[in-house]
Amino acid sequence: MSAHGKRYDEARGAIDRERVYAPAEAIATLKSLPGAKFDETVEVHFRLGLNVRHADEQLRGTIMLPHGTGKEARVAVFAEGDKAREATEAGADVVGSADLAAKIEEGFLDFDVAIATPDQMGNVGKLGRVLGPRGLMPNPKTGTVTFDVAKAVSDAKAGKLEYRTDRGANVHLPIGKKSFGERQLLENYAVVVEEIARAKPAAAKGRYIRQITLTSTMGPGIHVDSTITRDIAEELEAATVSA
Repeated sequence: MSAHGKRYDEARGAIDRERVYAPAEAIATLKSLPGAKFDETVEVHFRLGLNVRHADEQLRGTIMLPHGTGKEARVAVFAEGDKAREATEAGADVVGSADLAAKIEEGFLDFDVAIATPDQMGNVGKLGRVLGPRGLMPNPKTGTVTFDVAKAVSDAKAGKLEYRTDRGANVHLPIGKKSFGERQLLENYAVVVEEIARAKPAAAKGRYIRQITLTSTMGPGIHVDSTITRDIAEELEAATVSA
């Protein structure tokens, strides 16, 4: 008996599991598959040849997609006084200090990005066990610990994404919605792949990008040619895609 629904089985049957697809073809195929009743998120998953037990082989950074993700992030900001007011004016959804920390400790997690001014790290530090495993802990390296809260909030609302390797040396990122045009998805995909390739740690040995898989929220995975990491958008000239 199938463990998946009829729609999933039909979509999986339309994919050749024995081959890898060029990026434009993979996106066109994904968009052609039977979909769910909601606008699914399109995701890209990387399996990398890194030993993440070594600090110098871990990836962490941020990226802005040219066409966004199709979702406006909910932003929480730890700040007081003028900085709290700047955050609110920039569009932050939740702003607070010790009161926000207490609220989070009680179970409030209705946000996608957390930003803090440096003087608030005393309050934020106590939340490591809650925010850390969810990838929500503010960090100076990703621009989420800063006094320029207005810019940080604006960037988060515009779709700035943080990426990092998980324990299995994988990176997972959304690149848009299934309703996006193929051109938009391909251009977002190109930016993500070029960023992951650029961020290759100097200590990495052997094959770096071992596998790339594209999928939608409720769909099967499509293996994409992991050797194509540059000039991906040039496929647009050779492929029939919709803007």
